[in-house]
Amino acid sequence: MLNIIAAVNGTPTLPDLGFDLLVIAGGGGSGTAYGGGGGAGGLVNTVAVNLVAATTYTVTVGPGGANGANNGTNSNVTGGILTLTAAVGGGYGGSGSSQPSTGGSGGGGSGQSAGSSGAVGTSGQGNTGASGNPGDDNKPGGGGGAGAAGSSKDGGNGSSAYSSFGSATSSGQNISGTYWYAGGGGGAYGGATGGNGGGGGVNTNGTANTGGGGGGNSGAGGSGIVIIRRAGSFTATSTTGSPTRYETGGYTYYKFTGNGSITR
Repeated sequence: MLNIIAAVNGTPTLPDLGFDLLVIAGGGGSGTAYGGGGGAGGLVNTVAVNLVAATTYTVTVGPGGANGANNGTNSNVTGGILTLTAAVGGGYGGSGSSQPSTGGSGGGGSGQSAGSSGAVGTSGQGNTGASGNPGDDNKPGGGGGAGAAGSSKDGGNGSSAYSSFGSATSSGQNISGTYWYAGGGGGAYGGATGGNGGGGGVNTNGTANTGGGGGGNSGAGGSGIVIIRRAGSFTATSTTGSPTRYETGGYTYYKFTGNGSITR
């Protein structure tokens, strides 16, 4: 819900709908024994948001989940009467006979014994992890990514739709000049890879501040990120948490890689 008219010191003000928010949660941790890949953190992009003058907005950046049964943590921006959907932390990968977890994107299933089914992602934020396949060399499934479901061993690709945010703020995973966020972790199987967008390969953590899922066996999820963008030149009244400000390409960006706040 976005407010239409705000008041500053009792004086009505028109809304400023020029803010765009890219909010990515922490990626899920991998499974351990025959472990599935962790699901990517949920990705939420909200455009034309009204940030009211003289109002402080709290920014929460979720950390990634440790390997084992640990989801990533949600990310969000809140303040005043601004209500946004939180980006949901990525689901952890399955271990042994244990099922993976749902999340922003779902974790991949274990490859042990009867295996386990991939977990689902959150609608509009991510995709499903792949099921484990014990009949194929105990192959665990990859975690889901923001752009694609996990495969029989590899993590699902994240999203490149916000490459302009990554290019402007030196964030995300840069692949040949295109910037990706929220890739799923690969399963614990030789040669398995993480999805584009910071997903970890086997025994590899998801990349920090991408929301990438952890790679099977011992990979932790990557932490999330929050980027606030406004057309034109804009300087916040104050901030906490030491965000980085960029002004380029006709926009101003504030990049948060940890918790903080911003006052318009």
